[in-house]
Amino acid sequence: MLDRRDSFGTVTQQFKDTITNQELLELDCDILVPAAILNQITGKNAENIKASIVVEAANGPTTPEATKILTERGVLLVPDILASAGGETVFYFEWVQNNQGYYWTEEEVNEKLSKVMISSFENIYQTSQNHQVDMRLAAYMVGIRKVAEASSFRGWV
Repeated sequence: MLDRRDSFGTVTQQFKDTITNQELLELDCDILVPAAILNQITGKNAENIKASIVVEAANGPTTPEATKILTERGVLLVPDILASAGGETVFYFEWVQNNQGYYWTEEEVNEKLSKVMISSFENIYQTSQNHQVDMRLAAYMVGIRKVAEASSFRGWV
């Protein structure tokens, strides 16, 4: 790849070997991160996914049918609602800081984010295992449980 760079370090030459998006998704790899387009992993190609972990960085890259197929095959599918939650969590931290008029260092924010994301993953993974459901459904279950508890604490139900 280094021989394809120009004097500014930018790759300017086209690669001779090109593959389709479908072939890219089906490459032999440990972790697949679909990060751009909706419905890329479907019932038609889920059987051909070789990764043992799929982390959805895009919104909805995996169809419900593909989710079922991957889960039945033992592929760990980290749903978009969890995999993309870091940015929203940091937005919440900014809101808290602005309300308090007290600001954390970047290191403190990263440490807090790490704790939240690890705890969220563990909670969703355990829910998935305990109820024998895929990680997406487990994430919804955890979220609904939190909303129900908050509603109860506020006396809304």
